Amino acid sequence: MSSSDDITRAVLDAARAAYARRGYLNTTVKGVAAAAGVAPDVVRRYYANREALFAAAMRLPADPATSIAQLLAPGIDGLGERLVRVTLRMLDDPETRDQLAAMMRDGAGASKATASLREFLESAVVDRVASVLRVPDARMRVTLATSYLVGVAASRYVLRLEPLASASEDEVVLLVAPAIQAALTGPSPAPAPGRE
Repeated sequence: MSSSDDITRAVLDAARAAYARRGYLNTTVKGVAAAAGVAPDVVRRYYANREALFAAAMRLPADPATSIAQLLAPGIDGLGERLVRVTLRMLDDPETRDQLAAMMRDGAGASKATASLREFLESAVVDRVASVLRVPDARMRVTLATSYLVGVAASRYVLRLEPLASASEDEVVLLVAPAIQAALTGPSPAPAPGRE
């Protein structure tokens, strides 16, 4: 291959094809490198890890796994606000909004690309946040918070429901962050009668 651009294009094309065929969890850097006709070290020169490769291949504006580490660094207090702000800022990118709209049109399970994104979010985001909550229902809490954020994002950027669509970032944060924080760190509900 002649140039850096040719190499990255070949790697990203190979990665997209692999995610479409096998999903995120069954795609390896080694497999992507082989499909692109380069050594795994070449792929790692451009993409530090599997998450960074996925973020680039799916055209995400940032590697969510790296963003999650930065969001968690200050601790659990205020995490709801930080998650809402980073979600809104990420969706300020038109390409990211277009991908969200396409996934909604296709349906959550309709395409391998959507399934790959779900697998990535579960392993790189949900599991990492859940690991710092240190409560028995942590994964459920993070999944519910994520679901709420996806719903807010879809209503604001895809469906364009007013007044949410035209509200300022601060207005949305003021209303949504407490619910996200409560989902993550609020008291655990009592078990349903007959279920313990």
